[in-house]
Order: sequence, then structure tokens, then C-alpha cells
Amino acid sequence: MNAISDRLDFRSVFISDLHLGTRGAKTAALIDFLSTIRCDHLFLVGDIVDGWRLRKTWYWDAAHDEVLGLVLRHARNGTAVTYIPGNHDEALRRWLPLGLEVAGIRMAEEAAHTTAAGLRLLIIHGDQFDSVVCNYRLLAYLGDSAYTLALGLNRVFSAARRRLGYPYWSLSQWLKRQVKGAVAAIDRFEEVLAQHASSRGFDGVVCGHIHHAQMREIEGVLYLNDGDWVESCTALVEHSDGRLELLDWGERERLVYRKAAGRGQARTAQPA
Repeated sequence: MNAISDRLDFRSVFISDLHLGTRGAKTAALIDFLSTIRCDHLFLVGDIVDGWRLRKTWYWDAAHDEVLGLVLRHARNGTAVTYIPGNHDEALRRWLPLGLEVAGIRMAEEAAHTTAAGLRLLIIHGDQFDSVVCNYRLLAYLGDSAYTLALGLNRVFSAARRRLGYPYWSLSQWLKRQVKGAVAAIDRFEEVLAQHASSRGFDGVVCGHIHHAQMREIEGVLYLNDGDWVESCTALVEHSDGRLELLDWGERERLVYRKAAGRGQARTAQPA
């Protein structure tokens, strides 16, 4: 995964799992990202608005409005915006057969995209291939509650780091990586998605859902997960030549922190 480069003009941008409507949504980072990029195609790959959480507790502030406003601005400025609902915003799926388009944003269950290099990509949220979400609905809701708790702890941890002068680092993501079962489940998910894309004649698949940004080849099929905006703050982008790259927007914050710290050290080293 690469840190942010100077070039922020892309052919295509893929983001998912914003979970707007929750306190865990990294709206400040999203605003920075959406204000900085320009693209021909913007794909919103599910779980953009968290309907599960909003049904339980309403949370929506001005920053959430600004995120939506920036997406609409991209659509008004000529970007082709496609919204593919996930499991957390699944209420929108009932309207998909109508071919719904809202304020220039096209709604679809899935999408196909051909890169400038000629790769055919299937774009899908991915919850359809999550056995827990599909077959054990109650367990999925319980897992969501546990995850929300972990994100709450993450906010407390991050606030403490900021007060101590350290940049953002995801405690919840680190905890998830320590659980062997979670790692195995991620591997199975990636393999199933790649097999599904291959069976339909695609060269690769772009998805979200599991909050784990990844770019790898599985038996000749490109698996691309654009990550999330509650933990890692990542996006998948396509450059004008068709090159695909994972951007770590959280690393942007860390780079700014290191540069600022370096300037502070340089000032300290100067003689009085």
C-alpha cells in the first residue's frame, strides 16, 4: 500500500464502508480526501450510510452533510458516480430494479468497469459472500455491536494519542489482525470473491465489506479491496494509464505529523 503521492487526478476512485451515521466515521479525513481528488469515475462500494446504526441511535452532524455535499459536487462537475449499496445500507437495494438515479448518482446492485489497461473488473460490496451475514443474521448484528464497541475504544485510544502528540493509529484494526480466526475468514472471503469474478469472465473484483484493504492476485484473478473509512482510511484508485493503486489517506496524516515533528526538532537544534 502506497502513501499519498502528489498526483491526485485519477481516472477512477473506489471507496466503501464510510459508515456515515456513526461516531466512528472518519469524516474529517473523508472531507480532506474528497476535496483533494478529481476523477472521471467515482464508485461508492457499499456501506456508505450505516442504516443499522441509525435505526438504533441517530447521529448526524455537519461534517456528515459536508461529505455528502462533496460527493454531489463531484457528480455535478461531471464525475460518473455509481453507488452500490452494501448490507448496512441494504434498504436502498429494494429500489435498484427501478434503475434509480438521484442527483446524478446512479444506483446499482453491482457494476462492471474496464480500466484504461483493458482489465474488466466486477464491482460489488461483498456481503453476499459473507456466510455470517447471509445465514446468521442475529450473529451478524451481535458482531456489529462488538465491532462498534471496539471502534469506541479506538476513539478513546486515538484521542489519548493526539493529546500526547502522536499521529492516528488504529487500535481496533490491530486487534482484528491478532485474531487468527479473523485472518482465516478474510482469506476465505478473498478467495471466494476471486473465484466468483473468474466464473463470470472478469479479470478482477473490487469490493469492500471486511474493512481490510488489499491488492493481490488469486489464481490469476486480481482481488482488490478498497478498505474503509472508520479504521484505515484507504481508497483504491486507477491512474490515467490504468495502473491501480491503494492510497492510505491515514498515512497522509502520519506524514504531515512526521514533517511537523522534524521541523520542530530542527528549530530545537538551532542555537539561541
